[in-house]
Amino acid sequence: MGLADVLAESTGLSDVIEVRAFDGSRAGPGDAEVAIEITSPRALSYVAQAAGDLGLARAYIMGDLEIHGDIHAALMATSTLNQGTSLGDRLRLFRALGGFKLLRRVPIPPEEVRRLPGRRHSKRRDQAAISHHYDVSNKFYSWILGPSMAYTCAVYPEAGASLETAQYTKHDLVARKLDLKPGMRLLDVGCGWGGMVMHAAQHYGVKTLGVTLSLRQAEWAQKAIAERGLSELAEVRHLDYRDVTETDFDAISSIGLTEHIGKAQLPSYFRFLHGKLKPGARLLNHCITRPHNLEPAMREDYFINRYIFPDGELEGPGHLMSVMHDNGFEVRHEENLREHYAITLAAWSANLARHWEEAVAEVGERRARIWRLYLAGSQWGFDRDNIQLHQMLGVKLDSQMRSHMPLRPTWAS
Repeated sequence: MGLADVLAESTGLSDVIEVRAFDGSRAGPGDAEVAIEITSPRALSYVAQAAGDLGLARAYIMGDLEIHGDIHAALMATSTLNQGTSLGDRLRLFRALGGFKLLRRVPIPPEEVRRLPGRRHSKRRDQAAISHHYDVSNKFYSWILGPSMAYTCAVYPEAGASLETAQYTKHDLVARKLDLKPGMRLLDVGCGWGGMVMHAAQHYGVKTLGVTLSLRQAEWAQKAIAERGLSELAEVRHLDYRDVTETDFDAISSIGLTEHIGKAQLPSYFRFLHGKLKPGARLLNHCITRPHNLEPAMREDYFINRYIFPDGELEGPGHLMSVMHDNGFEVRHEENLREHYAITLAAWSANLARHWEEAVAEVGERRARIWRLYLAGSQWGFDRDNIQLHQMLGVKLDSQMRSHMPLRPTWAS
């Protein structure tokens, strides 16, 4: 029996995809939509030496495991296979695949982050974590994100809408939830490449300050602001949000920052934002969440923490809402945009596929493979309700406990 047959039989893979192995063996339907190929014995060692998705990810990043066809389809097809495999079956598979030979040392991909400098969520360490992910290449990001350079969940007004239309819709939804009007002042924390900053300035006449820990994002955003003639209204600084000195903002948008804050820092985060607002002003917090709080907020041995978002922590929406309430805000509206993020990620994956050769030349094949896996895996996570995307609108009550909110929402969701 060949290696492919052993793997297919032990995992049930042959029922849905084709399995190929370096010994020339094949198993499963030859006309399957996707095929998994074990190109080297080293792939088996990676899987044997790291639990969960980390071993598979290392093998794929190093090229010892290949996925032919749509990687998202492969993840969907294999996500429920043999999850209840017994310990005895796993030991028999371990012996069949080489036993203790699988434990021989194999190189860890150099892109893997195993330790960052400083105390978790200190300014120094947060800077390092953000730089790892965002200071890759603005050109690389432009190929994936498209002209909007918006690296957060889009809002699709209808099926079949373009990514650009959906990103405009997202920014405009945030603006309407915040009730932006000409002459207001908006603080956008974790502003990325300045999409919300420029949208608020251009379409609402709002004076907007955006801050980001990514130097490359800030440089790109400031150039784009000048090119669009928005310099009198819009500004992006390379700055930790905790170092913003201005106060009395009419609104704050936080789009995709809370995931980087850390559970222990959430109370101080919301207190800080609350202190920056005028009475009656609003905060729109847009972030990825877990569907519940039944598991740890962060697992350092997961692919996403080692390669994508070091120190990232996701909380359940109930916890976030409670912390907002406990630190000054009254939550007035909430919605889950989970399906929208799955569609957004599919669009980003398609963009990466169209620019694959250019992306490999720009950032290297290993990093390009990391991104291919990350985008498809994240789409799978939203499809399966392993992760969600929530927008929460909070208000800072005035001294008379008035919210200055309309009796019914004035925005179309």
